[in-house]
Amino acid sequence: MAVRIDALLPQTQCARCSYPGCRPYAEAVAAGKADINQCPPGGEATIKALADLLGVTAKPLNPANGAETSGFTVALIEEQDCIGCFKCVLACPVDAIVGAPKLMHTVIAAQCSGCDLCLPVCPVDCITMIPRSDALPPPAAMAPRWRNLFDARQQRRARDEAALESTRRQRRVDALKSRAGDIDIQASIERARTRRKIKPAS
Repeated sequence: MAVRIDALLPQTQCARCSYPGCRPYAEAVAAGKADINQCPPGGEATIKALADLLGVTAKPLNPANGAETSGFTVALIEEQDCIGCFKCVLACPVDAIVGAPKLMHTVIAAQCSGCDLCLPVCPVDCITMIPRSDALPPPAAMAPRWRNLFDARQQRRARDEAALESTRRQRRVDALKSRAGDIDIQASIERARTRRKIKPAS
């Protein structure tokens, strides 16, 4: 059921539903932990589709999740103002922003889901949302790709976090070994000092 619900969602991965992505929201709806009216990008059409799938009555969009999005947008970075802080790259759920730390970033418009998550993290407000061009693939056609990009990003982050935790554990082990070695050396020094203080019997 979660897979069927997820297939009806717009896959913007915007987190406005109070979940970190469309699939987590779908799982929550399937489990009865979230309502069907929490997706502003999907709006009335998605609510109706979910209601039909689940055999429940449609309801208005929950205002706590924001207003219905009127059309899809894409992010635009004013590149001359970008300071290369990398925060927008880390915030983008579909890897639509490219750039390296301390270097200019740019948005791959065809890949941007219009989630707005890059806006609040930009310290110099150099990102704006503009209407999605008709020359770009339509959002409905992009939904599967946005889902795949989000899943790939989540898997990559999990691998990176596991590798980081492994490094942290190794550093803790190395630190303990180093302290143990220091203790052994100190103990050897103390034993040598003790031996020097004891004069052999005549």
